[in-house]
Amino acid sequence: MDYYKLVKLLIGFLIVAIASYQIAKVFQKIKFPLVTGLIITGIISGTSLLNFIKLETLQDLHFLNDLALSIIAFSAGSELYLDDLRSRIKSIKWMVLCQLFITFIISSVVIYFVADQIPFMIALNSPTKVGISILFATIFVARSPSSVIAVINEMRANGPFTKTVMGVTVVKDVLVIVVFAICLSLAKTLIKGDEVNILFLLILFLELLISISFGYFFGKILQIPFILKTNPRIKSALILAIGYSIYLFTNFIKSNSLIWFNHQVVLEPLLIAIIAGFVLTNYSKHRIEFSELLHKIGPSIYIIFFTLTGASLDINMLFNVFGIALSLFILRLLTLMIAGGLGVYAAKDNKKYALIAWMPYVTQAGVALGLATIVSQEFPDWGYQFETIIIAIIIIGQLFGDLLFKFALNYINESHLKAKNSEADITRTAIIFGIENQSIALAHQLIKNYWKVKMVTSIADLVTKYDDLDIIVVNSLSRPDLSILNLAQTETAILMLDDKRNFELATLIFEQFGTKEIVVRLNNREYFDKFNELGAKIIDPSTAIVSLLDHFVRSPNATNLLLGIDKGQDSIDIEIRNKDVAGLRLRDLRMPSDIIVLSLKRHDQFIISHGYTQLRLGDVVTMVGSHNSLEALKIKFDN
Repeated sequence: MDYYKLVKLLIGFLIVAIASYQIAKVFQKIKFPLVTGLIITGIISGTSLLNFIKLETLQDLHFLNDLALSIIAFSAGSELYLDDLRSRIKSIKWMVLCQLFITFIISSVVIYFVADQIPFMIALNSPTKVGISILFATIFVARSPSSVIAVINEMRANGPFTKTVMGVTVVKDVLVIVVFAICLSLAKTLIKGDEVNILFLLILFLELLISISFGYFFGKILQIPFILKTNPRIKSALILAIGYSIYLFTNFIKSNSLIWFNHQVVLEPLLIAIIAGFVLTNYSKHRIEFSELLHKIGPSIYIIFFTLTGASLDINMLFNVFGIALSLFILRLLTLMIAGGLGVYAAKDNKKYALIAWMPYVTQAGVALGLATIVSQEFPDWGYQFETIIIAIIIIGQLFGDLLFKFALNYINESHLKAKNSEADITRTAIIFGIENQSIALAHQLIKNYWKVKMVTSIADLVTKYDDLDIIVVNSLSRPDLSILNLAQTETAILMLDDKRNFELATLIFEQFGTKEIVVRLNNREYFDKFNELGAKIIDPSTAIVSLLDHFVRSPNATNLLLGIDKGQDSIDIEIRNKDVAGLRLRDLRMPSDIIVLSLKRHDQFIISHGYTQLRLGDVVTMVGSHNSLEALKIKFDN
C-alpha cells in the first residue's frame, strides 16, 4: 500500500474515531460504559450499517490494532507494582489461583459438553471443540485493569479488599496471557491433528521463556525515552514506536524462523509488552512518568481499538449469538462466584468478603478483546464467530460489572465518596474560643476546607446571630464546663480571647485534655514565653504582617500557596496510618508528579527527608500539590 493511500485512510478513520468518541459520551450520559458506546458506534460506522469503514480499510488499518494492544499490555504491566501489593500477597495468591483454575476448568468442560448448542461448533470434530473450549475458558479469566482503576478512583476506594482486587486483576492479566499462549499453541496442534508430546511441550516452554526474556529486554529499551531530555509528546511517540516494534519483531521471527531452524518460532507480543511494562515500573526510577504518559495516551488508544473492533462486527451475527453469549456470561459468573468464595476461605480473609468476592472481576475490556482478536486472526474459518461471542459477553459485562464492583466497595465500607454537603470529607476537628470578626472568618475558611469546627462563647445571644455556625455556650472556662466539648478528641484548639484567659485555657487544655495542637493569638509579648513553654503555636499580630510581607518579597510562590492565592494548589499535613505505606521509602511511593514533600515530622521532631527516607506509622508528612492529587494521597495513606 502506498503512503498516499495510507494517509487518506488514517485521516478518514481519525474523523470517524473523533465522532465515535463524541457519540460514546452521549451513551455515558444514559449510564452506558464508554467502551460499549465506542463498540456500538463502530458497528454503526462499519460494514453492517453505514459502511464508513469498509472491509478492505479494516485490513489496511490492522496495524492500529497491534499498536493499541501493545499500549494496553504496557498499562497492565505498569499496574503490577510489587511494593503496593506486599501486604496482600497471600490473598492475591489464593484468589488468582482459584480464579485461574476453577474458572478455566469448569468453563472449558461445560463449553465442550454444550458445544452442539453453539452454532459454529456443531460440525467440528472433538479435538477442535477441545481447542475452542480452552480458548473460551482462558479469555473468561481475563479482567480489565483500566475498569478497575476507574471504579477505584471514582469511589475513592482504599482498604485490604480494594488492594486485593487491584493485585488480582493485574497478576491475572500477566498469567492469562501466559495461559493463552499455551492454549493457543495447544489449540493449533489439536485442530491440525498433530500429536501433543513431550517435544511439543518443551518447545512451547522454550518459546514462553524466550518471550519473557525479550520482555525484559524491551523493558530496558522502554527506559530510553525517559533518559532523553525531551518533551512528553516525543516520549509518547517513542513509547508507541517501541510498542509497535514488538509486533514487528515477533512477526519477523515468526516469518524467518522456519527458514533458520526448520521450525516456526511463535513469540507472544502481548506477553513481551506486559513484561516490559512490569520491568520498567519495578526496576527503574521512571515508573511515575511512565504511568502518567500511558494515562495520557490511553484514551486515544481505546477509542481507536474499540471503534475498529466494532466496525469489524456483523450486527446480524451479534444479535444471533447474543443468547449464547448471555448463557456463557452466566456460566462465567457462576465460576467466578465459586472461585471467589474458595479464594476468601483459602486466604483466611474476612468471611464478609465471601459473598461479594466475585463482583469486582465481572467487567472485561482491552485484554480479553485483544485475545479474541488474535483467535479471529489465527482461525479464519470460525474465529470471527468466536470473536463476536466474546464481544457480546464483554458488552454484557460492561453493563453490569462496574455496578457490581461499586456495590461490593460500599458493602465493605471501603469507598470514600463525597456527600453532597462534603461532610464525608470532614475528618479534622477544631474548636475556636472567642467570637469576633477574625474568629468567624477563620471558622468559615476551615469549614470551606472540610474541617469540622465548633465555636465556644459565654454569650448566648451569639447563637442566633451566627446560626450557620456550630456555637456552644459555656458558663465558664473550667474543666467541668469544658468537658462537654470533647477536647481530648479534637485535633486543634484555637484561642482568640485576651492573654490572661488564653493562658488559663491553654494550661487547662495542655494538662487535662491533651488536645493535639494549641494555637494562640497573642496580644501582649509578655505572655510569649509562657505560651511557648506549653508548646503552643503562637501568632503575634504585631509581627505577623511584617513577616508576611517579608516572605512575599523573598518567597512569593510559597506565600501565595500559604494564603491560598494559587487556587489550583494547596498544602496539607498527612499522618501515615496505612500499614502498607509504612516501611516504604519516599522514592518508592507512586505519588503524582505534581506533589512535593516539604517536611516529615516524627515524634514531634522534624527530620531531613530525602528519597531514601523510610516512612513509619504516625509520621506526619507535609505535602504541596493540586487538590485532586492531595485528596488521592489522603486516601492512600489513611488506614
